[in-house]
Amino acid sequence: MRLMFIHYLFEDRGSAQDIHNFAVAARELGHEVAIYGRPKGNSPFNYSMDLGSADAVVFIFEWTTDLQEGDCLDWARLAARLPKRRRVVIDCDGKYNDAISVVGDYNHESQEQSRRWIQICDALSEKIFQPTYHPLRANVRTHFFHAYSPQWEVPLCSNGKEYSMYYVGHNWFRWRPMKTILDAIEPIRDQLGRIGIAGHGWDRLAPWANPSIIKDAYYSDPAYLHQLQVEAYPPILFGEVIEHMSKGVFMPVIYRPLFNHLRLVTCRTFETIAANTIPLFGMGESYVKEFYGESAAELVMPLENPHQKILDIVSRPEHYASIVADIRAGLAKKHSYQERIRELIRIVEE
Repeated sequence: MRLMFIHYLFEDRGSAQDIHNFAVAARELGHEVAIYGRPKGNSPFNYSMDLGSADAVVFIFEWTTDLQEGDCLDWARLAARLPKRRRVVIDCDGKYNDAISVVGDYNHESQEQSRRWIQICDALSEKIFQPTYHPLRANVRTHFFHAYSPQWEVPLCSNGKEYSMYYVGHNWFRWRPMKTILDAIEPIRDQLGRIGIAGHGWDRLAPWANPSIIKDAYYSDPAYLHQLQVEAYPPILFGEVIEHMSKGVFMPVIYRPLFNHLRLVTCRTFETIAANTIPLFGMGESYVKEFYGESAAELVMPLENPHQKILDIVSRPEHYASIVADIRAGLAKKHSYQERIRELIRIVEE
């Protein structure tokens, strides 16, 4: 089967890692995944404008429903080429909901924006999915989209690491959860090694920051980062993510408040587990146990005395590494890209 993905792709953020691995897994299973767009000679992605040979179209929506390349005529071609039952919408950011506001975060600025988003998705397909066990709308089903690859796995070893903590990710509604981690670090800062953060929007404004966006989306406190001697680095491409995550003894796994509220799964749900680092979960314990298993609760940063958990991870990384190894085995069994491809094909053929 040839699946045509419609997605606004950036190679240094979002679902780039997933799109690449979907294409690899599809080939292994005798299928093909292409991304709608003009072929790019220097890109690792399989771009194609050939709708004629597509057996199904999968719309992967994150921050926008716009086409990265094309116009209204392209939308008409996409809608007319295949019947509605051969089109699938994956709503990665929880926008196929009424307007929701959570701790300074939101999915839509207004109910009218929500209505338009839902209207577009409904016009494209009756098969609407979100990466959560708990969709809010009755017509939405679960498909995680993001997945795990055992080939990413780096052997777990903390010997000789310069960084106690190294975080990879952009600051998009993430200052609050990051501040919680840093507040836990502050009283024990002199007992830790270097701390690094790679991504847009931490020590300076992100490229997307502008007055039309709510300030919580891009707010940060560079002075506080400087106070804690946090080293900020520029963003990296998707193929370097796990390598950079592996620089630290531990890495925070933090989601924007909206994603915590909706219990969404993201690419970080899987990538961090494969890196040579100990994940420190900033989400609720029930969320972590539901997805990773009971043993993962020990990797959750507690509300009381969180600095003690950080010190324990740094002083006993081998203990926590055994928990990560068990989580890896579970993800490889249940959440591989090969299984995601099979799921998508079953959805298309319903």
